[in-house]
Amino acid sequence: MGNAGLADRYAAALYELADEGKVLDRVAADLRQISKMLDESADLVRLIRSPILGRAEQGRAMQAILDKAGVDALTAKFVGLVAKNRRLFVLPAMIKAFLATLARRRGEVAAEVTSAQKLTAQQEEAVTAALRQAVGSKVSVETRVDPALLGGMVVRVGSRMVDSSLKTKLQKLELAMKGLG
Repeated sequence: MGNAGLADRYAAALYELADEGKVLDRVAADLRQISKMLDESADLVRLIRSPILGRAEQGRAMQAILDKAGVDALTAKFVGLVAKNRRLFVLPAMIKAFLATLARRRGEVAAEVTSAQKLTAQQEEAVTAALRQAVGSKVSVETRVDPALLGGMVVRVGSRMVDSSLKTKLQKLELAMKGLG
């Protein structure tokens, strides 16, 4: 069983505990916040992937970060357990698996929208409405920022992906021009 199976098991356990404690929304918000911190901080990514730091050091560092972020006690305990078990490197996959499980159990379709710049609230609402109409059901939208896209966005819904990024369009143009030469 690879990292996906591991992530699914941890996510399922966290889901059950959060459901039992009636803190599903709070834990989901915490996990989104952690995911955003990982997207924005190369240092944090290095911390969770470091084979050099011991479990105690990783655990203390993550606890300090989570205390400052003000996460729910269950979220902090979960991340602490993940650190103790030397599984922090799988945390991003665990977060994805938890949010996908939450969306599925609520009858929502999970969508990931990556844009070159942070979307305004109005843009986010427009994208969500368009996805809701296209999919025909409730949509849970996770947004990410990737400046490397240059412009446009990449939308993933399940296994389907629509890439309207400027980066991809430029790559296609470059390939087409190579074919002409």
